[in-house]
Amino acid sequence: MSFVIGIVFLILGVVVGYLIRYFYGKKAIKSAEAQAQKILLEAKKTAEEQIAKSKQEVKILMEKERAEFERNTREQRQELIAWEKRNRYKEENLDKKYEILDRKEKEVYDKERALKNEALKLEEEKKSLHQQQEKQRQILEKISGLTQEEAKKILLQSLEEEVKQEYAIKLKRQEEEFKEIVDKKAKETLVVAIQRVASEVATDNTTTLVTIPDELKGRIIGREGRNVRTFEQLTGVDIIIDDTPESLIISSFDPVKREVARIAMEKLIQDSRIHPARIEEVINKTKSEFDDYVKKIGEEAALEVGVVGLNTEILKLLGKLKFRTSYGQNQLQHTKEVAIIAGSIAAEVGADVNFCKRAGILHDIGKAISHEVEGTHHELSAEIAKKYGESEKMLNAILSHHEGIAQPQSIEAFILAAADAISASRIGARQDTAEQYIKRVEKVEKIAKTFRGVQNAYAIYAGRELRVMVEPTEVNDAQMVMLARDISKKIEKELEYPGQIKIVVIRETRAEDYAK
Repeated sequence: MSFVIGIVFLILGVVVGYLIRYFYGKKAIKSAEAQAQKILLEAKKTAEEQIAKSKQEVKILMEKERAEFERNTREQRQELIAWEKRNRYKEENLDKKYEILDRKEKEVYDKERALKNEALKLEEEKKSLHQQQEKQRQILEKISGLTQEEAKKILLQSLEEEVKQEYAIKLKRQEEEFKEIVDKKAKETLVVAIQRVASEVATDNTTTLVTIPDELKGRIIGREGRNVRTFEQLTGVDIIIDDTPESLIISSFDPVKREVARIAMEKLIQDSRIHPARIEEVINKTKSEFDDYVKKIGEEAALEVGVVGLNTEILKLLGKLKFRTSYGQNQLQHTKEVAIIAGSIAAEVGADVNFCKRAGILHDIGKAISHEVEGTHHELSAEIAKKYGESEKMLNAILSHHEGIAQPQSIEAFILAAADAISASRIGARQDTAEQYIKRVEKVEKIAKTFRGVQNAYAIYAGRELRVMVEPTEVNDAQMVMLARDISKKIEKELEYPGQIKIVVIRETRAEDYAK
């Protein structure tokens, strides 16, 4: 419609313009009347065409709108019918649910009324039972001569003792079951602990610091590092040269190689002539001298403890123990101590003194090669002793000097194990001062004495074991397990100590009489 109105207005505009031109410019447009008439005819024709076209479009549009309106009306009517159906269905369901709810409400009301009746009956029965119990209590008090509180106290004490006894028995059984898997858990814990401290331990025990003037660092390294590479290849160690003033680090798991490298490096520093040929010459000479040096150390150690007739290779291995430590204790010093102590014990008990001294020298000899060969130091020590003609008795003593490895088959084997434990347990032997040791032992003993039934307590084996003596009349066999556990927990809570402390509770019953 808007288009048609526009056409009409256009025609009116043309006509009005024509009239204006006609009235006000009659003279001016006379010459253009024919042209204006033509334009007017064309405009009329165009207007008629546009009007016809607009009418057609309006008709089509109206038909389309009518069809759309009828379609929407039909869809809305269908939706309304469907909505009415859904509402009718919901109303029917609601009616059914109301009926069900009414029925259930009635059932609940009936049950509630029945429960109230039952509760009243139970309350009456409870009152009756209470009256009967009161009568029975009065009768029992008359018969026993005890009040209710006194009887309750006696019963609770009896139950407490019974519960403690059952708990102790159950705890003992659980500990026995736990021992079956403790090895696996201990290995897992040990592996985790080793993993956590491995880097620190390796740094502390596999490096040696050498003092060197800063002006010689460049000469030690050499052109393109050839000098330091030659040194590392010939000695089997790693050389670390960094920005630390006047120092370099020698790193190796083998303490003997580290010592050879240290001596050779110090000689090169003193000589100042540092090149591959000179390095090779100094290292070869140092190795040769070092073999003689460790042999001399072994000879002096064997002579000091009075052991003769050892093979030359064993003497060299013995000398190498000077450069090995175990728990901070020098291994050569430990070996000499074990030999001397074993000889002294053997002399006192009438055993073979020379055998015990020789066993003391050989018992840890495998630690000299434990960095090079796989196996425990007991096995390596026994293999070395067997290789150089030692007896089966000697091999058994070496293998059994630690508990659980092998069973001792001679008195000398027992003496060797005792001497090894004495040397390792000596105060201060393993990075612990006497003052710290004494304080720790006193605290351990003091903690044990705070428990009821403990008669006395003694810390032995350098504080690694606590022997607790108990009164047999106050602590029975089942309670011993609980006592040992309680003491260990209190020690763990209140003290800091290396390794572990074994708690041994001892209960002894004696019978005495006198003949008159």
